[in-house]
Amino acid sequence: MTATSIFVNFPTTDLDRAKAFYEALGFRINPDFTDENAACVVLSDTIYFMVLKREYLATFTDKQIIDPKTHAQMSIALSRDSRDEVDEVLAKGLSAGGSEPRPAQDLGFMYSRDLDDPDGNNLSFLFMEQAAAEQGPDAYLAEQGADQPSAATA
Repeated sequence: MTATSIFVNFPTTDLDRAKAFYEALGFRINPDFTDENAACVVLSDTIYFMVLKREYLATFTDKQIIDPKTHAQMSIALSRDSRDEVDEVLAKGLSAGGSEPRPAQDLGFMYSRDLDDPDGNNLSFLFMEQAAAEQGPDAYLAEQGADQPSAATA
């Protein structure tokens, strides 16, 4: 079976600014699927962001295109291998014109920070302890002797 590819489409008001922002985060732009209306941001061999000018995105749907600065349509969570990597990607994003809309969340077993791109599209970068992913957060925290709420109870 072929691996499923994921294409996440979202709007931008400034395509060049969006491309520069995502390149600053360490992603590359696929020029074969990039033109004056859209940019293909490559996250991995199977995950892509399609950053589309608002007018172009509107040709894909009959629904209203929301303003991501004032309305949340989605939040994409991307894992990192350590807390330091979460902090590093946030620093890059903030330097490239992004903003951090809320404080970091530290649940003991999971650490996450939100980053809004310059258009307001929300990304969450997170690190989760492998044992918590395998055991579940409550079992992991109990093993650690922690008295913090899990994601399910927070």
